[in-house]
Amino acid sequence: MNSGEGKVVCVTGASGYIASWLVKFLLQRGYTVRATVRDPSNPNKVDHLLKLDGAKERLQLFKADLLEEGSFDSVIQGCHGVFHTASPAVFDVDDPQTQLIDPAVKGSLNVVKSCAKSPSVKRVVLTSSIATALFSGRPRTPEVVVDETWFSNPEFLWEKKMWYQYAKTSAEEVATKFLTENNIDYVVMNPAVTIGPLLQPELNGSSYLIFNLINGSETFPNFTFGWINVKDVANAHINAYEDVSASGRYCLAETVMHFSQLTKVLSNIYPTLQIPDKCADDKPLMPTFLISKEKAKTLGIEFIPLEVSLREIIESFKEKKFANF
Repeated sequence: MNSGEGKVVCVTGASGYIASWLVKFLLQRGYTVRATVRDPSNPNKVDHLLKLDGAKERLQLFKADLLEEGSFDSVIQGCHGVFHTASPAVFDVDDPQTQLIDPAVKGSLNVVKSCAKSPSVKRVVLTSSIATALFSGRPRTPEVVVDETWFSNPEFLWEKKMWYQYAKTSAEEVATKFLTENNIDYVVMNPAVTIGPLLQPELNGSSYLIFNLINGSETFPNFTFGWINVKDVANAHINAYEDVSASGRYCLAETVMHFSQLTKVLSNIYPTLQIPDKCADDKPLMPTFLISKEKAKTLGIEFIPLEVSLREIIESFKEKKFANF
């Protein structure tokens, strides 16, 4: 018997990159999935979900808006679990409050308030980000291991105008505070930059990072990021939901790598692609660091290697004809 048979769960922001894989794997495990999207009539947002195995029988689509109070009430009513993944993942914004902070923070609060109104909800899984741990003010160097006890400092992020990181950090803070105060069981997933195959027909924020490297960019950014495969992230969410002993936060990263290294790996896999070998600035390269895998491994995640993730995402670009190569 599948682990999810007979159980109803909700996935918010179901058309997103991680969420689409989450829906796919939940359906595979036998769950009935209530999926919320902003616009269920937009084929770009829902067609790939409706094609999934089990979707005909066990996928229900609902319209819900993060900024509309109570819009998740009826969807969550009767659900055993809620996966809250809906949150804008945009990095270039003109109006951070409206584009990022409100939907992330008020949206999370709206969803958890709906959870509190539904006595059926046994556990909430929040999709946060490694960004909510990386900016604690402690230096990151090659020996330093970032783990679940690290929390980003919102004042620092605000001062530095790191709006995406600020929005995710604030959203995790308000949601977990509310869930704790209302005695609702929850776990938090903190994935690094997520790559791998795409189910949705459009490029998402993290995919652009790789897409730009193969699509004519002359330089690579001076950044060091943690990287992880989208399938590992989706499975970690479900395992954390199903494992009674799971609790707190989970850092999810297969490896940490600077773009200078990543481009070398890409060139080795795809020697014919034009991949930049110059850094975008003359500053010293941002140092690497480590992200702990210990807690994530307790969820049974074995971590797909970065090389495989890179190959999968580029094959995905080819298949979806995002680029001609």
